[in-house]
Amino acid sequence: MIFIDNTGITDASINLAIEEYALKHLPMDDSYLLFYINSPSIIIGKHQNTIEEINQEYVKDNNIKVVRRLSGGGAVYHDLGNLNFSFITKDDGQSFHNFLKFTQPVIDYLQAMGVNAELSGRNDLQVGERKISGNAQFSTRGCMFSHGTLMFDLNLDDVQASLNVNPEKFKSKSTKSVRSRVANIKELLGTDITIEEFRDGLLRSIFGMEPSEVPQYKLKPDDWLKIEEISKEHYQNWEWNYGLSPKSNVKHMRKFPAGLVDIRMDIEDALIQEIKIYGDFFGVGDVADVENALRGKRYAEVEVRQALAELDLGHYFGRIEPEDFIGLIFLEE
Repeated sequence: MIFIDNTGITDASINLAIEEYALKHLPMDDSYLLFYINSPSIIIGKHQNTIEEINQEYVKDNNIKVVRRLSGGGAVYHDLGNLNFSFITKDDGQSFHNFLKFTQPVIDYLQAMGVNAELSGRNDLQVGERKISGNAQFSTRGCMFSHGTLMFDLNLDDVQASLNVNPEKFKSKSTKSVRSRVANIKELLGTDITIEEFRDGLLRSIFGMEPSEVPQYKLKPDDWLKIEEISKEHYQNWEWNYGLSPKSNVKHMRKFPAGLVDIRMDIEDALIQEIKIYGDFFGVGDVADVENALRGKRYAEVEVRQALAELDLGHYFGRIEPEDFIGLIFLEE
């Protein structure tokens, strides 16, 4: 494994571009590890409706950057007290959705530090009932990354105030707020260390050597030019980060084992004129394929079934049964 040095950049639109560049352009003879820390930002999951996920007034008043990432999952708040890690590697066909494979080195380090962390649910690291890390994955062209947050010394008040959490996500949970469900690693440690010391300790634990001895890939001027290009094309682009929500007169939402799925449709003259699928699910395929298959079809179960017959919905959403997805399209309010 090779460590990528992001040179201390804290701009989320650049750090996500570094990650995308490494995934798509660096040789995958070996795997890579990237660390980055972002200034106050909200990182939106690939399939989410940005406007509904954020407290727009608070975000604007506090100059919080909003950036959409490539991976699925839910929106997360980052600041200088949050350490992000990304494992970039070949997709061997067995690793996507295997969050334990990539979080185990982090868990081992945390447990060695006296923090009794474990993988919980789909993709969270928790200590007891409190979340300290969220993780997501993305795969393309035989390569993938699995990245996650480590809430070391996050401003938890900003977490609560900047995000609009869909109550559908917590129907089965007794806790009432984001603030009560999360914890900072620093408060769980028995020693007072900085995030830089924590980061170096994690690097030392993963590679089994001093940080100064860890094999590194140093980004070259040509790499940086491409990274700037990707950043402007995606992560500094309003259309990518926000996008326009289509007109819709039908809205159906349900939480599945795969995650939250939210379908918006504009039904006119019994036809699905427009459709957009949102959610915090993890899938390999582009959900636009599902939208395209249904757009223009009659809003009738037999025609929807025919349109979806050739699609492997698990490829797009993860753990979801076709009958459940079709049931959501025709959900009776």
